[in-house]
Amino acid sequence: MEKISRPFSYIRYDHIDSLDPKDHALLQQARRATSLAYAPYSKFRVGAALQLSNGIIVSGANQENASFPAGICAERVALSTVSSQYPGCKIEAMALSYDNKAGESDHPVSPCGICRQSLAEWEQRQSFPIKIILGGLTGEIYIIEFASLLLPLAFSAGDMTV
Repeated sequence: MEKISRPFSYIRYDHIDSLDPKDHALLQQARRATSLAYAPYSKFRVGAALQLSNGIIVSGANQENASFPAGICAERVALSTVSSQYPGCKIEAMALSYDNKAGESDHPVSPCGICRQSLAEWEQRQSFPIKIILGGLTGEIYIIEFASLLLPLAFSAGDMTV
């Protein structure tokens, strides 16, 4: 028997004003993107902002549907936009924020499992790390250096090769 440990670390900031200007701007864009969400059922509006290698910022917001679970998360809305409008362009960073209309929006929340899988695969296929910036509308912020850290032992295309 062998116990294997895979460490997880992130950088914590007390306030958005402590971030470097590029990360600050990207998180602000994610916060603004929460207003684009369609979340009449959960009242949990999520915004994502992606910094592309060509300098463009792409935003996305969650889109719910009465035929649950037919909705799509903000992260995958933004990833789909990049895939269709900026094919081949690398994603350098993704900022996520949320506006919880049924409670507080004062601490970081992490992507769901499907979005973690999508981010890990995107990072793998572009062979370039995606920095993840997590923050609510207020409060502390977490920065994770690689999206793949969010999903240890991820299932990947390599698992399907013969």
